Amino acid sequence: MNPMRYTYPLILICSLLFCQLLQAQQQSHVLTEAKKGDGIYSLLARYELPKSSCIIKAFKILNHLDDKEHLIVGKSYELPIAVHIYNGTSIRSTLGIKDYEPAKAIADYNDRLHKKGLKSGNYRKDNILWRPYKDEDCKKLNEVIVTNQGRNFPIFGSKHKHVPLIDNSLRGTVFYVVAGHGGPDPGAVHGRSGGDLCEDEYAYDVSLRLARNLLARGATTYVITRDPNDGIRDGQYLKCDKDEYCWPKQAIPINQKERLTQRSSAVNELYEKHAKQGVTHQRVIMIHVDARNKKERADIFFYHFPGEEKGEKLSKHMYSTIKKKYAKVQPGRGYSGTVSGRDLHMLRETEPLGVYIELGNIKNAQDQKRIKVARNRQLLADWLFDGLYEEARW
Repeated sequence: MNPMRYTYPLILICSLLFCQLLQAQQQSHVLTEAKKGDGIYSLLARYELPKSSCIIKAFKILNHLDDKEHLIVGKSYELPIAVHIYNGTSIRSTLGIKDYEPAKAIADYNDRLHKKGLKSGNYRKDNILWRPYKDEDCKKLNEVIVTNQGRNFPIFGSKHKHVPLIDNSLRGTVFYVVAGHGGPDPGAVHGRSGGDLCEDEYAYDVSLRLARNLLARGATTYVITRDPNDGIRDGQYLKCDKDEYCWPKQAIPINQKERLTQRSSAVNELYEKHAKQGVTHQRVIMIHVDARNKKERADIFFYHFPGEEKGEKLSKHMYSTIKKKYAKVQPGRGYSGTVSGRDLHMLRETEPLGVYIELGNIKNAQDQKRIKVARNRQLLADWLFDGLYEEARW
C-alpha cells in the first residue's frame, strides 16, 4: 500500500474544472507517514528536498514543530511539496511558468519519484503534479503564517493556542467534539501511585488535540465540554478537577440525565443554526475511556445508534482507519477493536451524525499507556482526524 496521501479534498470525485478552481483558492501538500528512524533530514532527503534552512523551516511550520520536537513513527507529516492539478497540456501552462528548464526539472522530479514508488501515479495520466518548494515558496508560506496570527484559541492552552490554517480542505463542514463526563462527574477513576487517572481529563486532552487538527483544515469546530485552564497537556498524570463547563458557558449539573440533555441541546442548537446556513456535513464525536476488569485489554472501539446506516458506516470507517494505522506502526500486533450499535443518549438525541468512541480500559496497565503518554494521545487524535477527514471527502 502506498504510504503517501494528499491533503486536497474531493480529488477523486470532482471535475477537472472544479479542482482547478479549488486549487487556486488553497495550497495543498504531499502528506506522508514517518517511518522508524526518520528524522526531518532523512524524510526530506527521501523526497529529494534540499536540507536548506528555508525548507526545514517550511517543514516545521507546516507541521507545527518546534526545534526540540522529533518525528513520531506512524504520524502523518506535510512535506514542502505543493500539489497541483495538471491541465493535461503542459507544466508551463499549469503553473504559469514561462521558461522551459524549470518546467522540465519539475517533470523530471515527478518521474523520478514515481519510479521510486513514492508517487503513486504518472502526472500525465492522473493529472496530479508535484512541485517541490523553492526559497520563494518558503517566504510566501511564512507570510501566510504571519497573516494567520489572529487564529488564537485560548482553549488549547498557551503553548498550542495558535492554530495556523494549513488549508481549507474542510471548509463548509462542522464538527462537535464532546469529551465524556466532566464537572462534578470525573467518569471512571483509577488510582495509581503517581496520582489518580480520571477519565474526563484524558478524554478531554484527546478531544482538544482532535479539535485543533480539524480547525487547522478550515473546519468549523466546537469543543462542547470545556475547561477554562487545562488546555492541551503533555504530562502522564493529568490533574483531576471539576471546573469543566458546557458550551457556551453553562455549569454542568450533577444529575446525569440533566447533564446529557444539556450537551445534546447545546449541539442541536448549533446544528440548527448551521443547517439553516446550508451546511450539510455536520458530525458529533463523543470521546470516552472505558473501565473494565484490570486484566482485560480493550482496543479502541466505536458505537453508532442502532439501525442508523450512515452512523454505522462512519463508525466502521473510523474503525478501519485505526486498524490500518496499527498495522503500519505495530506490524503483527493485531487489532481487536469493535463497532456496534448502542442506544446511548448522545447518539440518540443529537441531530448530527455521530460516533461514540472508547479509547481503552483505564484500569488496564497496557491500555493506560495509550492515554498516559502524550505522544500517544496525539497519535489517537491524528488517527481519528484522518478517519473523519477521509469521510468528509466521500
